[in-house]
Amino acid sequence: MAKLINVGFGNVVNSQKIVAVVSPDAAPVKRMVQSMKGTRSLVDATQGRKTKAVIVTSDDYVVLSALQPETIARRFAEAYDYEERGEEHE
Repeated sequence: MAKLINVGFGNVVNSQKIVAVVSPDAAPVKRMVQSMKGTRSLVDATQGRKTKAVIVTSDDYVVLSALQPETIARRFAEAYDYEERGEEHE
């Protein structure tokens, strides 16, 4: 079953589609985001705030988030850790 990860301001991403969560500071990431601007493949979920994380999905979508990559990774881990613990108790 697909789990949705909150990437800030009520925006969610299907966790099964996430390939990477990276910082937007690296030059290759900046080039990737710049090349996708104006396309339907770039989703801006920052609500006008500074981009702190770039989420790359297996469907070639790129999601911009105002949350730190560590925060998103923690939410991702918590979602799957909870699922694993739930299976152990059944």
